[in-house]
Amino acid sequence: MELSNLKPAVGSVTRSTRIGRGPGSGKGGTSTRGHKGAKSRSGYSRKVGFEGGQMPLQRRLPKFGFKNINRVEYKAINLRDLESLAAAKNLDKIGLEELRAAGYINKKQLVKILAVGTLTRALSVEANAFSATAEKAIVDAGGSISKI
Repeated sequence: MELSNLKPAVGSVTRSTRIGRGPGSGKGGTSTRGHKGAKSRSGYSRKVGFEGGQMPLQRRLPKFGFKNINRVEYKAINLRDLESLAAAKNLDKIGLEELRAAGYINKKQLVKILAVGTLTRALSVEANAFSATAEKAIVDAGGSISKI
């Protein structure tokens, strides 16, 4: 086999259909678009979700719920995460910068400390919010908390 005798597979290369070139072609007249209606006209593009004039699904389904625009979203960090981070990096104080550096949060997230896990070392923890149980656990371990 050489480059000079390479050919495409049989049936893979076909001529494009010439539409609208007279009645002799079999594709003249309406140019395969049928008679009348939006699809026969130039510039037609079907809208997403269009169901041929039937009431579309997104309008048939009931709407419910409420989205509070004043909701404050916190990233939950557990005591066990603080314990493992403090052990790995040998830290006494954990704030937002340390959590960002460790990859727990990004720069825009607010942090809430939750009481999943135990704390064995005294840590000074700085966060946006604390659960009451987590606050108690940190203070009982000999640490301190500060809310931002």
